Amino acid sequence: MSIYQTLLSASASQGAAYCVLVDPDKIAPETVAPFIEQATEAGVDAFFVGGSLVMADTFEECIRSMKAHTTKPVVIFPGSIQQISKSADAILFLSIISGRNAEHLIGDQVLAAPIIRKMNLEAISTGYMLIESGKTTSAEFMSGTRPIPRDKPDIAAAHALAAEYLGFKLVYLEAGSGADQSVPEEMIAAVAHYCSIPLIVGGGLRTPEAAQKKVKAGARFIVTGNVLESGSSASLIKEFADAIHTRNPLKV
Repeated sequence: MSIYQTLLSASASQGAAYCVLVDPDKIAPETVAPFIEQATEAGVDAFFVGGSLVMADTFEECIRSMKAHTTKPVVIFPGSIQQISKSADAILFLSIISGRNAEHLIGDQVLAAPIIRKMNLEAISTGYMLIESGKTTSAEFMSGTRPIPRDKPDIAAAHALAAEYLGFKLVYLEAGSGADQSVPEEMIAAVAHYCSIPLIVGGGLRTPEAAQKKVKAGARFIVTGNVLESGSSASLIKEFADAIHTRNPLKV
């Protein structure tokens, strides 16, 4: 079974799937193994790895340590063409469809494609959409693209529908790392209504209750990162997992 099918299966069987983003710049190498084991035990369905910059030379080491301590998929969520590794299970092959910067629509993808093929790394085509979140995020600044206004669900829905017609396998609505505000439920519902491909939502999610609202609005995958970077306990990770797995929902 492909990693893509594994992700879809996890989402279908539990109502939605929970993905934790690991930024190699924001986690000490010696804490990767215990964190991954703790998160796996708490109910995380997959791990994303990457960041807007990744200044430290620990990207490859981080992926190998993650792979050694979980049976869950480890998927690269690349912030640049340098973030590619054959040690991972798959890579989100991102195109920033919310922007009009050709480099991030197709330029970087052309450069990355031969490398990914040579590594025999599963590529999961993903239409990536930056959503206004109340402040300038790293993803917005580094990509040089304007986010979709948070009060314009029709614009987001049209972009997602275009992604589906272009053959993308996933749509990712991203408020950004450390966002002041998460993606609005109204926007998620609009995209889910018009677009039939699975929807990932991340950025600005600080509580399990907030995550569950995104699932109820139509998200198939929820991603958290920053909220878990300050020594979060296994109990908080489990609360997120229980809230996202709506077939056994958190009582709110």
